[in-house]
Amino acid sequence: MAAHEELDAEADPEAMRRHRTLFRAANRRKNPPLRRTDITVTDEAAVKRAVKAASLGNAMEWFDFGIYSYLAVTIGHVFFPSGNETAQLISSFATFAVSFLVRPIGGMVFGPMGDKIGRKKVLALTMILMAIGTLAIGLIPSYATIGFWAPVLLIFFRLVQGFSTGGEYGGASTFIAEYAPDKRRGYFGSFLEIGTLAGYTGAAGLVLILNTALGSDAMDSWGWRIPFLVAGPLGLVGLYLRLKLDETPAFQKMEDATFHSASEGAATVETTAKGDLAKIFRQHWPTLILCIALVGAYNVTDYMLLSYMPTYLSDELGYDDSHGLLILIGTMIVLMLIMNQVGRLSDRFGRKPLLMTGMVGFLVISVPAFLLIKQGSLLAVSAGMLLLGLSLVCLLGTMSATLPALFPTSVRYGSLSVGYNLSASLFGGTAPLVITSLISITGTDMVPAYYSMAAALVGIIAVACMKETAQQPLSGSPPSVESKEEAAELVEAQSPSPRF
Repeated sequence: MAAHEELDAEADPEAMRRHRTLFRAANRRKNPPLRRTDITVTDEAAVKRAVKAASLGNAMEWFDFGIYSYLAVTIGHVFFPSGNETAQLISSFATFAVSFLVRPIGGMVFGPMGDKIGRKKVLALTMILMAIGTLAIGLIPSYATIGFWAPVLLIFFRLVQGFSTGGEYGGASTFIAEYAPDKRRGYFGSFLEIGTLAGYTGAAGLVLILNTALGSDAMDSWGWRIPFLVAGPLGLVGLYLRLKLDETPAFQKMEDATFHSASEGAATVETTAKGDLAKIFRQHWPTLILCIALVGAYNVTDYMLLSYMPTYLSDELGYDDSHGLLILIGTMIVLMLIMNQVGRLSDRFGRKPLLMTGMVGFLVISVPAFLLIKQGSLLAVSAGMLLLGLSLVCLLGTMSATLPALFPTSVRYGSLSVGYNLSASLFGGTAPLVITSLISITGTDMVPAYYSMAAALVGIIAVACMKETAQQPLSGSPPSVESKEEAAELVEAQSPSPRF
């Protein structure tokens, strides 16, 4: 193949003009036109079922994961020795960060497994593990009851949660991307992040209701357990939804191509289901680095706003816990309402313009937004968080369609799970811990703004380096369209014009 390309590159232009038909025939042989049977015509009802199951499952996963963030202060009191409150909070956030340390391991296990045995089975498995881990945390006795073993058990089940999450985002975003038609991948992908925000909102809402109804003493005593115990039944619902789905069309076509000889026109379909980690690192490392940079920039800002902000408002600004959560819930509801529109815009104008808008937004708006938040009034705090949220939604509504398109079908789940979770581990989950520690060291409560700006700079460089993938077929998969008419138009567009 490489030799042919070299010949083409070095071919004499004069020879190409003299033997145009010969060169055209050679080119068609190397790049055979698609046949109608090679193109995937999506079933809208099936796409909607897949999007619903992936998004609802994702919402339940992040409900489980978000609970810990919003109960960080309470968990610090329950599981760590009393004394310095800052030390308790840092211990609690260190335990939050611990779950991110095993996420890359989860990604390395579940990602290649998803490329070998299918997306659906692995997503069901991650759902079971997350539900078990979260439910178990709700049953651990406090430090006052069993001493040293309380934080040890807490860390262990946080590791179970983190291991499970390692296979979640890569699988869910791959699942939706492979079901969606090429021209609407951004729109359908945006539902995944609506699921994420819905999970966080549900967790924050439940914690808010419990804080208001029970008060701090009852919450420290037993009320904090309730959100964790809710995880068991929710996990069963998510598992049921995921097991009812069919495997993605792209994965099915790849498997068919593995077991049956593919037609010439299906040459663009990857013909191996080998989820090989060595292959990912050896052959796809430049794209892996790009993925890590994109995810790092997006995760720092994501966790800073959606996980850390209620703690920042209560610990640094003396805000009531309930008021901070209420403002965050309001911000997330606004983002959910506009998320689909951002997905649509990314389908129309491209992923890069939307991602660049979000990154530049964080670079320019972070300091003014935090200065507003520091004013302390309800209106100023809400306005500051909304400004940050509008930059974040440009990333949230676009990233679910952008990241799966970076990698070919045969290694998509594995590559995305490894890249996403390495980055989330290094930059996302550590954000609350790093910010809290830096505030303690520097004495300035503007640290979150500067941290976001640094992440945004990395993101701007990464977006500038990536290729545009909007309205294009996924790498290693044939085109995916919404109707037979669109498929026919694609085939016809490749036919040579009649010459008279």
